[in-house]
Amino acid sequence: MLRIVLFLVLIALAGAGAAWVADQPGDVVLTWGGFRASPSIPVFVLCLGIFAVLIVLLWSTLTVIWRMPGRMRRRRHDKRHARGRHAITHGLLAIGHGDTALARRHAEAARRHAPNDPLALLLHAQSAQLDGNRDEAQRAFRAMAEREDTRLLGLRGLFIEAQRADDAVGAVMIAEEAIKLSPSSTWASHAVLGFRCARGDWSGALAILDSNLSAGLIDKQGYRRQRGVLLTARALELETMDRDVARESVMEAVKLAPTLVPAAVLAAKFESEAHQVRRAMKLVEAAWLANPHPDLADAYAHVKLGDAARQRLQRVETLAAKTPADKAGHVEGQLAIARAAIDASEFARAREVLAPYVNDPTQRVALLMAELERTEHGDGGRARAWTLRAVRARHDPAWTADGYVSDRWRPVSPVTGRLDAFQWQTPVASLPSDKGTTIESSAFEEAMLAAPPPKRVTAASEAPAEPAVIAPVPTPAPAPPAAQDNAPPAAKEEPAVTPAEPVKPASEAAESSPVAATPVFRTRADLGKPTQAPIQTVIPIIRAPDDPGIDDDGPSDEFTEQIGTPKAQAKAQAGGWRGFWSRWGA
Repeated sequence: MLRIVLFLVLIALAGAGAAWVADQPGDVVLTWGGFRASPSIPVFVLCLGIFAVLIVLLWSTLTVIWRMPGRMRRRRHDKRHARGRHAITHGLLAIGHGDTALARRHAEAARRHAPNDPLALLLHAQSAQLDGNRDEAQRAFRAMAEREDTRLLGLRGLFIEAQRADDAVGAVMIAEEAIKLSPSSTWASHAVLGFRCARGDWSGALAILDSNLSAGLIDKQGYRRQRGVLLTARALELETMDRDVARESVMEAVKLAPTLVPAAVLAAKFESEAHQVRRAMKLVEAAWLANPHPDLADAYAHVKLGDAARQRLQRVETLAAKTPADKAGHVEGQLAIARAAIDASEFARAREVLAPYVNDPTQRVALLMAELERTEHGDGGRARAWTLRAVRARHDPAWTADGYVSDRWRPVSPVTGRLDAFQWQTPVASLPSDKGTTIESSAFEEAMLAAPPPKRVTAASEAPAEPAVIAPVPTPAPAPPAAQDNAPPAAKEEPAVTPAEPVKPASEAAESSPVAATPVFRTRADLGKPTQAPIQTVIPIIRAPDDPGIDDDGPSDEFTEQIGTPKAQAKAQAGGWRGFWSRWGA
């Protein structure tokens, strides 16, 4: 609306001006040599306007003619640039859906039309990766690394290619160069940090960690935890070589990460050696409340050098009482009490704390029961039975990282190189399953655990009083059947009788006790034929997780996934008369 009003105002002013000029009297005299003209003022103004328009048109024509070559060059450049952008866009889309041939054609077109475009170099490198041509991909990434605007991207590509070629040294050198150019590069800092940790260069790893904090790649809490882990690793390595540095490192580590189990254990050991018993106990208690661990219980038991076994038992009971019964780590305290009770010859106390776990024991519970039977009664048979149960029992918590189970704590995962990856938890392989037990209890184990423990002073008259104990069990002869772990079937025949016994007492024992009536061994026919696993409809191709090789049917890289075969895709992408004949089945 405003524009319309303004237009009308301009027209009104122009009309008023024209009327004013027309009303002006007088003439204009022009003399040039022998030429003389005297037009009126309106005619003169009209001629002057026409002359100005002609001058403007002439100047515009000359300007267009003068600028025509430059415009033609820019037009050709813009046209080539548009074609290059079109090729880059469709080439990246072809890489996204895994069309190798189409991506290669677009890469060639982009290199012709836009050779200096950084995206054209990226398309060329990724198409070479998709095609499996690593040499060409490395050349493209090197060309990108030589440019100022694509240097980091080229180094990233060279780093990936070095990892594919298992060139760890070259990969780390590339990552260190990338850190020099950009300290905030996440992939480079993680790579260098993992390499220095794997090499045991804890000082260099600490320097990278400080750089990550300055660049904002890690928060304050994560920085404190990871620094504590690195300091603990250095202290464990220098514990026997440089105890002063190890003590200084672990004391700083336990301040940064007080719940880190190895840091608390080592710090308590140093404090105990310095006769700082109360300080050592506080360090262990702080870590125990967060994560009950057998190493913490052992360090707490031996926090005061020279104590007797009963004093260690009392100290462990005090530590175990700090864990509530409804907490998952309560069992660690009970096992620690059992361990200390066996060392203190308090066998009744050990049986009392192990009683809730003997029906479904873990490996540590079964081994403690075996040691208890051997130490208290000297019963080798029951000890062997508990040892057999330990072989088949559930696993206890262990240091686990990325599916890898270690017997000790490690600062870095050996699978992924991740820092502070190990956690005290039950391994995945020992989690409960919906299937039944695959290994049944052996007859030897059942018989030995069903029988009461032998007394140290035995009498000949006490032997018939226990109907569940058969004659072959107390003798060393049944030792070989202990390896048989198949459950015996219900037997109807009499068991084999040893020559040292008469036949009639054996048959009476068989009638009175079902355990004596079952043979220790049975034939393999009793096991039954196992069901054959169904054949999968699609057999997957298994490849190691660290193998980035190229499939025979279609190459791939870390950015794409091959879908279908190149031949089928070329047929689907065909156009013109080829596509016409392909759609008609020719």
